[in-house]
Amino acid sequence: MTTASDELAGGAERRLHPLSWLFVLLLQLKSFALPLLVLLFTGRGNSWELWGLAGAGVLVLVSLAQYFTFRFRVERDGLVIRSGLLQKSLRHIPFHRVHNVALHQSLLHRLAGVAEVRLESAGGMKPEAEMRVLSLADAHALEELVRAHGHGAAPADTGEAAAMPPESRELLALDTGEVVRLGLISNRGMLLVAAGFGVLAQTDSKLVGSVLTGWVQGAMGLGKELHLGWLGWTLGVLSLVAFAVVALRLLSVALALLQFHGFTLVETGRRLSAQRGLLTRLRANMPRARIQAWSLREGLVHRWFHRRSLRVDSASVEAANDQRSLRDLAPLATPETMDALIRHLLPGGHWPMQAWRPLHPRAWRRQFTLPALFALVLAAMLAWQQGPWGLAALGLLPLFLLRARVWARHAGYSEEAGVIAVREGWLDKHWRFAEVRKIQSLVLAQSPFDRHHGMATLLMDTVGASPFEPPLRIRYLPEAEARALHDRLAANLGGAAIRARTAA
Repeated sequence: MTTASDELAGGAERRLHPLSWLFVLLLQLKSFALPLLVLLFTGRGNSWELWGLAGAGVLVLVSLAQYFTFRFRVERDGLVIRSGLLQKSLRHIPFHRVHNVALHQSLLHRLAGVAEVRLESAGGMKPEAEMRVLSLADAHALEELVRAHGHGAAPADTGEAAAMPPESRELLALDTGEVVRLGLISNRGMLLVAAGFGVLAQTDSKLVGSVLTGWVQGAMGLGKELHLGWLGWTLGVLSLVAFAVVALRLLSVALALLQFHGFTLVETGRRLSAQRGLLTRLRANMPRARIQAWSLREGLVHRWFHRRSLRVDSASVEAANDQRSLRDLAPLATPETMDALIRHLLPGGHWPMQAWRPLHPRAWRRQFTLPALFALVLAAMLAWQQGPWGLAALGLLPLFLLRARVWARHAGYSEEAGVIAVREGWLDKHWRFAEVRKIQSLVLAQSPFDRHHGMATLLMDTVGASPFEPPLRIRYLPEAEARALHDRLAANLGGAAIRARTAA
């Protein structure tokens, strides 16, 4: 029986979906929506703005013409794309270079039965190809072709290999209750509020201050009218804080439902595929071998719900900052489920690590120094302005000391079965680990404070490391131990091209 992937691999050139021009037009108009609204609703605008809108219309027409000339053809070993009106280009993308096929569907895409398709390569700074838009059947067929090539079976082949596709296995699925827990645990609402204040500040630098001042003055006026004492003021402030916390958590739950509703992680042969989203559906897949590093987190709120979160770095540089990439491998799961998932996906299946080694015995001093200096400076400033009462800030010193001691007691590293792992934190636990063979560079760093205490830091870098994740590093190691570990890891990397140096 002929499948959609067989029809797509027929060798004939194909166009984008007939509605492609509409989605390209909407994409272009997004950039000019604000000046259009200003002109339509305020009647304001200079002549240069009108000329700018006319130029924007020309750009839209050029973009539409470019997409009307877009053609693609699926061959036995890859994808051939022909595009351009005046400046034509012909690209051949071998399937073995494609490590991720990302499908994006907004609500409008889903109503039209289409999807945006993006092909990513390992280590690429930008996608190999972006196709706006394909029919959903063609998008899934292209995804199947890449997946089939990843298993070594060409889709155009006949016989048993082509008739028996790899078996799929669901590794993780989040129901609505789990997504609600994810929203309660995360701080996505706070990020959205911060972004909103940032936009207001950019629009009018005095607007945020005037709004906050108005709220404070209104609260003060209401308190005077009600003749509140100190107890009433305390209860009022606590009520406002509780209301803000609840509102932020509800906003976080709403964002989690929009982003992770219906999350499923599926394994097909050697590839992983995840899809998620309530209104906008995102689907991404990549080979298991492209996972470069792992980040496992268990914060205080995670522990209240008996849950952990897992993110990974893939071999695509561009995917490090892209929300459509497969980074949230397991947004939320119990510790037992998470450990079983890591054991299944990590080569060698060695997790959790058993032989954890401590840091330098005086590592707590390094963690205590900066907070202690902050407390001393704060106490001095408050004492200068408020008198002896300002010295109460020195009460932070015992807390910072306790925090440093506890942090150093729980921090450590482990090197077992070809995996290097680092753990830090107590209230907010974090594990960062990677296969030794995936390390691209080793840096042995020593600051003047490190040299004074006989310490060193070992930095390890992998492809596609996210700037938003803690780096893979082991801090505050005894210098001799750090150098021995550096040499041992460099030797285990074999002939790989690495950059190993000592930084002063």
